[in-house]
Amino acid sequence: MTKKEEFIKIYTEKITRDGADKLLEYLLSPSSDFFTAPASTRFHGSYEGGLLEHSLNVYYCLEDYLLRPRVRETYGLNCSEESCAIVSLLHDLCKVNCYKKGTRNVKDKNGVWQTVPTYEFSDEMPYGHGEKSVYIINGFMRLSREEAFAIRYHMGFAGNEDERNVGSAFQMYPLAFALSTADMEATYFLE
Repeated sequence: MTKKEEFIKIYTEKITRDGADKLLEYLLSPSSDFFTAPASTRFHGSYEGGLLEHSLNVYYCLEDYLLRPRVRETYGLNCSEESCAIVSLLHDLCKVNCYKKGTRNVKDKNGVWQTVPTYEFSDEMPYGHGEKSVYIINGFMRLSREEAFAIRYHMGFAGNEDERNVGSAFQMYPLAFALSTADMEATYFLE
């Protein structure tokens, strides 16, 4: 099974709310590069399909985190399979159509300049990071407040956020902390 098929299988089995089918249609359409886009320009997933792979990695990391007895019993975080799939698979929709192929010059190990392929970031809808993902998703299907906050603050303290807002969001909506943890685990340990 390809990564694309894996994503579609999880998405269609777990996400069933009104509008989910329309969002998937958009992701599969020529208007979206979700399945071929990189996840970043130079860091994690900076290759074709990196965004798709990162989204799947975050899904599996979050799924695993939410199954931990301590998370369920001590923290009381019981997230539905649908919410888990929504926030993890869709948290970085803000990156759709933002990376353009380009080149840059770098020296190889012998000090000789080489032209190498790269991606350049070009956001035609500069609405932020997490908030842009929430905005895009809400154009197709309604998010719960906890899902919206989880996606909005998935960068945690690593983002350009007011630290008080991040801490408050994590306290009020534990799924936000869980998604941020899964995102960091996928980024720094898997990618």
